[in-house]
Formats: sequence, structure tokens, C-alpha cells
Amino acid sequence: MTTLLNVLWLIFGGWISGLLWTVAGCILAVTIIGLPWVPGAFRLASFSFWPFGRHVVDKPTGRDVSLILNLVWIVFAGWWLALHHLILAVMLAVTIIGIPFALQHLKLAFISLAPVGKDVVEA
Repeated sequence: MTTLLNVLWLIFGGWISGLLWTVAGCILAVTIIGLPWVPGAFRLASFSFWPFGRHVVDKPTGRDVSLILNLVWIVFAGWWLALHHLILAVMLAVTIIGIPFALQHLKLAFISLAPVGKDVVEA
């Protein structure tokens, strides 16, 4: 069932979310200053392409550095990625069929605000 949901997710808009995360990671990779955020952006890009059956959890180490990096992330990139996911969640929640996808976008909206120090694990 998760494979079917993931394929439908990818076809009907998940590729846009994953692409935005990938673009954010590439833009950050171009600069030396943005390099600390690149692994988190690409990790969440893969999660955004294929979210069903996977969860995002906090890493147990490096919380102080993650907090500082996440605060900078929110100011420069996190808010517009979270806004993107929130708008898509509202649009999908209008229909009954779109509710599972809307819930995934809400999950991605919260993760978009603080991606550093997160890890993607299988359910």
C-alpha cells in the first residue's frame, strides 16, 4: 500500500516538493557558507520524493550546532519551503482523496523549518 501511495504522491506533486528541496540543496552547495545545510536538504529531498513508509527522527548528537544552523535556515530558506508545503496541504485537504497527501505535506512543512539534525528512517 505504501508503494502505491508513494507512486501516486510522486505523480501528483511529490516531484515538485522533492525538486524544491534539491534546488535548495544545490544552491547551498554552490556557496561555502551553505555547506552545513546541504546534507539535511538532500536527505529531506529524498524523503519528499518518497515519504510514505518513512519517518523523520532527531539525531541524538550535535543539538547545539543543529539549533544554530536551524535558526539560520528558518530565516533564509525554511519559511518558503514550509509555506509551499502548507499551501499544498490546504489544497489537498479540500478533497477526501487528498487527505493522506495533505498530512504528508503538513509533516514536511514542520520538517522544513528545522531540517538540520534530522534523519530519515524506514517505518
